[in-house]
Amino acid sequence: MYDLRSRGLTQGVAAVFNSLGMGLGGPLGGFINDSTRFSEEYPWTSPAVYVPIILSGLFTVAFVIIELFVAPEPVLAPFLLKQKIPVLVGISNFLVASCNFTVMYNFPTWFQTVLLTSASEAGAHLIPNGISISCGSLFAGWVMHKTGKYKRLNLIFGLFPFVAAILLSMMREDSPPIVLWLSILPLGFGNAVVLQTMLIALLAHLPNSAIAVGTGFGQLFRGIGQVGGVAISAAIFQSVLNVELHKRIHTDDAEEIITQIRHSATLVAKLPLDLQRAARDSYAIALRAVFILAACSTFLAYLARLPIPDKSLDSARPRGRSVNEEPTQVPTAPENPLEVSEEPEDFHEDDHDVVPPIRPPPRRRRLSTYESSDGGMDLESDDYGGSARPRSAYGSV
Repeated sequence: MYDLRSRGLTQGVAAVFNSLGMGLGGPLGGFINDSTRFSEEYPWTSPAVYVPIILSGLFTVAFVIIELFVAPEPVLAPFLLKQKIPVLVGISNFLVASCNFTVMYNFPTWFQTVLLTSASEAGAHLIPNGISISCGSLFAGWVMHKTGKYKRLNLIFGLFPFVAAILLSMMREDSPPIVLWLSILPLGFGNAVVLQTMLIALLAHLPNSAIAVGTGFGQLFRGIGQVGGVAISAAIFQSVLNVELHKRIHTDDAEEIITQIRHSATLVAKLPLDLQRAARDSYAIALRAVFILAACSTFLAYLARLPIPDKSLDSARPRGRSVNEEPTQVPTAPENPLEVSEEPEDFHEDDHDVVPPIRPPPRRRRLSTYESSDGGMDLESDDYGGSARPRSAYGSV
């Protein structure tokens, strides 16, 4: 519905509502969390832990194999995985989303356990991030709409999340309020710019018929990154917290106390002063490790985006062609659709009133729902290209 220049601005407006939900979700979630329940902890040797991990790995492999070789119309178009730009954008989206959710999931915990604020107040510290995401989305859309470029925008503001994550890892109990409230601003602004520019970069290298599947491709990696960011950061956080608490707590009932502290952030403020000090220091170190993880994630995303070239958003879009079409040939349809170039073997000169049968080409597997039955497209060619899979995979027509 929109050209690439207008799409960036339109996405920025849509992102305002998305970030509004993200900003308001923190205080609302904190309010709900003020009445904290936690689940039972299982050791790594428990079947409840290792069975889901093993199954997730097996199902992931099965998903890839089925999508690549079995599914007649794959959900994830396999040819995108063989193109440089979609893969780089996917890697960037995964790492950026991991950074985003690592911070958003753990940032309020710092205020609740280190500064001993309520969960509602802790969640309120996410509001500046929601505002900065809205501003970053609108800014990126406006700049791309005006200039028709995206690479320089990404190179400059793509470093903002790394700076923000480092600032978060340096927070202390005696840090000024302005630092505690505004250190997260570059994170939301920079990541919003990155996500907007990367989507436009991906779409700029796709033919018009692949816009929908390309958008879904980028969103898939963002979704995986969101889940991965929460899961990986939670595992690292709990591991570091467990080690630090065991260093500081040596009472007779230490194990029970440590378990309760690890699973109830609201409990920290209710502990005796000696245990409270141990818990606050342990949480601070564990959360610092998580914020450093976020910094590493966003820096790797920045490196992954460097090879992505700039492309004018006013340039002609790449087009697709048939798998078996020769580059120099222009296919023409016969004037009469019933005519054929050669007569079949069983057709005789006396059968003037008989229409010779038309033999349809053999059916083959389609790469995705948007692709025609004739063939695929090379997404990195401005003129033409073949299928993303070997010709032998389809047979000859």
